Amino acid sequence: MRVTQSMLSGNSLKSLQTSLARLDQLNTQVSTQKKITKPSDDPVTAMKGIVYRRSLSEVEQYQRNFSEAYNWVETSDSALDKAKLALDRIRELTVEVSNDTYDAQQRQAAGAEIKQLKEHLVEIANTKFNDQYLFNGTKTTTQPFNDDGTVSADGLSTGKVELELSKGVMIQVNIDVSSVFGASNSSGESVFDTIDRLTTQLDTDTTTGKDLTGFLSTLDTHISSNTTARAEIGARYNRIELMEARMAEQQVVASRIMSENEDVDFEKVVTELTTQETVHKAALSVASRIIQPTLMDYLR
Repeated sequence: MRVTQSMLSGNSLKSLQTSLARLDQLNTQVSTQKKITKPSDDPVTAMKGIVYRRSLSEVEQYQRNFSEAYNWVETSDSALDKAKLALDRIRELTVEVSNDTYDAQQRQAAGAEIKQLKEHLVEIANTKFNDQYLFNGTKTTTQPFNDDGTVSADGLSTGKVELELSKGVMIQVNIDVSSVFGASNSSGESVFDTIDRLTTQLDTDTTTGKDLTGFLSTLDTHISSNTTARAEIGARYNRIELMEARMAEQQVVASRIMSENEDVDFEKVVTELTTQETVHKAALSVASRIIQPTLMDYLR
């Protein structure tokens, strides 16, 4: 086969172009610290990256849901804690005035305080967080109780407010309003109805201690319902914490897998870049000696 100067020049330029392309690729990897910059560089790596990135995005969304779940549970628990303090005070006053040494005026004074506590309980029952009512099921934009403690015209909702905290796992974050403020005893009487009956009895001049003792068992039922609801919230809180810890581990694993798929071994790439620079300089030096001489250099 006849070798010509143009063939030598062409092959040298082709080799130099290949060397330069490899040099550019390594330089880009060092700059971006990524194995690829476009899908065509490595379709398999690119496809895996899409899957891993989607998985990581899901984990991050679940973590944002945890924040929302904590807000619901913690705010509900705090509200119920304040409600129990008010109920305990109402029961304490009821025990005091059940003694026949108290006269009608003293019982009316206790009734006035209980009325104030009722208003406080109504405010708690209408607790809002981020413009959402916590104690009205799925009707989060509807106020559950009127100012006098009666159920609002739209009625109460016992629907479950659930958040997805893991793939396919829904956790309820609200409390059934009927189990805390609504019908919580065998007579179907709400806590506000009980308080209304109690204050009416206290305002009656002929009331005796015996007339008031019957309210204690009913108040105990409401307090017990409150305690049960708080225990339920506590159990959910513990589960949410466990799920959050597991999700944090999944985020670490997903980030590591995505990094292994996309990120370069920096030390290795820098070494390869240095080696390629030396190779490219040597190729340029050799090519300059091959391409430079021509027949005209010897026909002078």
